[in-house]
Amino acid sequence: MASRHRSRERALQILYQWELRRRLEESFEERRRGAPGDPEAAPAPKSFTVADAAEAYYRSLGSEDDVAETARDPFAEELVEGVAAHRRELDELIASHSSHWRLERMSAVDRNILRLAAYEMMHTPTPAPIVLDEALKLAERYSGEKAVAFINGVLDAIRRSLGIEGSEGRRRSGADK
Repeated sequence: MASRHRSRERALQILYQWELRRRLEESFEERRRGAPGDPEAAPAPKSFTVADAAEAYYRSLGSEDDVAETARDPFAEELVEGVAAHRRELDELIASHSSHWRLERMSAVDRNILRLAAYEMMHTPTPAPIVLDEALKLAERYSGEKAVAFINGVLDAIRRSLGIEGSEGRRRSGADK
């Protein structure tokens, strides 16, 4: 069984791959629409789902034996599927707490770290300090120094707006406030 930190790394890598592929498809579709009636225009590629991204990630780990050894990572898959299912809601939440930064201007890595952490704070019992600490470790490893401070600020603002105390993992209910 993989550690939760490694699961978060895997989830980030899968989400990053999914997002980049989706952006390629959008770009391809824009070019295709730009040449209506072109008999040589290629057909649109099959839509790349988050499940396709996960499958590609596991295939990239190595041989069939290596993939069998690492098997599927249930926590990583829970995070990936959750982020994919709630992406619009998460993006709105992140955008509302990232002053002067539109989502499109953020790096794909930073955007997906924020999505993962926001999802985990909202939908899992993991305590908020752990979620924030893990997100900052991901930013240190996969992004840069400036990203760490930015991600910390955005996630702390999200945590406060959700009414999550420092040691809780989910929103407080109305009775708890």
